[in-house]
Amino acid sequence: MINIGILGLGTVGSGIIRIFNENSELIKKRIGDKINVKKVLVRDLHKNRDVEIDKNLLTTNPDDVLQDPEIDIVVEVIGGINPALDFVLKAIENKKHVVTANKEMMAKEGWEILTLARKKGVDVYYEASVAGGIPIIRPMKESLTANKIEEILGIINGTTNYILTKMAKEGKEYEDALREAQNLGYAEADPTSDVEGYDARYKLAILATLAFGTKVNVMDIYTEGITRVTKTDIKYAEELGYAIKLLAIGRQRKDGLELRVHPAFIEKNHPLAQVNDVFNGIFIKGNAIGEIMLYGRGAGQMPTASAVVADIIDIIRNIKAGTVNRVVSEYDDYIPVIDMNSIVSRYYIRIRVKDKPGVMASIAKVFGDHGVSLQSIIQKDTKGEEAEIVLFTHDIVEKSISDALVEVRLIPTVIKVESVIREIR
Repeated sequence: MINIGILGLGTVGSGIIRIFNENSELIKKRIGDKINVKKVLVRDLHKNRDVEIDKNLLTTNPDDVLQDPEIDIVVEVIGGINPALDFVLKAIENKKHVVTANKEMMAKEGWEILTLARKKGVDVYYEASVAGGIPIIRPMKESLTANKIEEILGIINGTTNYILTKMAKEGKEYEDALREAQNLGYAEADPTSDVEGYDARYKLAILATLAFGTKVNVMDIYTEGITRVTKTDIKYAEELGYAIKLLAIGRQRKDGLELRVHPAFIEKNHPLAQVNDVFNGIFIKGNAIGEIMLYGRGAGQMPTASAVVADIIDIIRNIKAGTVNRVVSEYDDYIPVIDMNSIVSRYYIRIRVKDKPGVMASIAKVFGDHGVSLQSIIQKDTKGEEAEIVLFTHDIVEKSISDALVEVRLIPTVIKVESVIREIR
């Protein structure tokens, strides 16, 4: 019998208990042993739970889990950095294996956690930290190790994908789509981490570390959310043959890593353009395997709990085989992240102007002065004395676009630069 302790009994923790309640005999047959939940850390012993659990298993004292010599595996599903990080480090110091779903902790402190685990001779598994129930960490560590990973493109935040899908399919404005996501439980009351791209940034940091074999500083990843995307932008994208998605992008270049999270135009024939609602998709390019894509529910109670329980089972198989740290990777100390100003993209730019003769020529001249070649420039809706201009550029470095837009904003006939969105190919 393998004893586990669980830190947290919220959405994911309850899902784990539900899986054990429903599938315990099936799991026992598959691993040849019984999994026993010995203790569960909670904040409130008397809270009503939506899952059946013996009240005697509950505790408010973390040491009942972390210091119990009979507990073999500690499962952390609290989230955040504090106190989760302290708990995980203490568990490892006490030579307990750890399973976690904590993306922020693994993105920011994963290097320290995994280094300590190797030193102490225990395993740390974290499949559920990225893309919920979609298996991605294990394939990156095992199935794809014969490849040099050249590119990762991912829709790895279900909340923002749901919002953008509603804007595209039903013509909703951002605020209305967000409110609907909150009402359905897809978005938090404070949706900042999702809609500003921070959640996707944590996940990209984890994937990039595995894919490119280097320590990634979360703060080195350029991050931009979806709060400035409007249904007008989505309509124009549709007309031009694109979808708009919040993408996590990781590419290995000769001069370093290209790591960024932002809304992007992506051609409709790309597989990721068809990933809608709360689903996630991760598109990977390797030098041997070519292109593959993983698709499924990237969040939610049961998909995430499924990934956690799978990690528990994997560690138990290691224990029974008498091995730990079965998958060992050698990482480079540091591969530089390329400055965003040096990134090359094509750009969609929407500008509101005064409807006067020569305005398009003035704008085109500024872009030309900065070496920005325009693929197209179209005057769209005219309302009263105002008009809208939509431009699409050829490939150009970010700095040239940024410098040109500074001057464009100073043109007397320009009212506002409404949107700047990059294209991904």
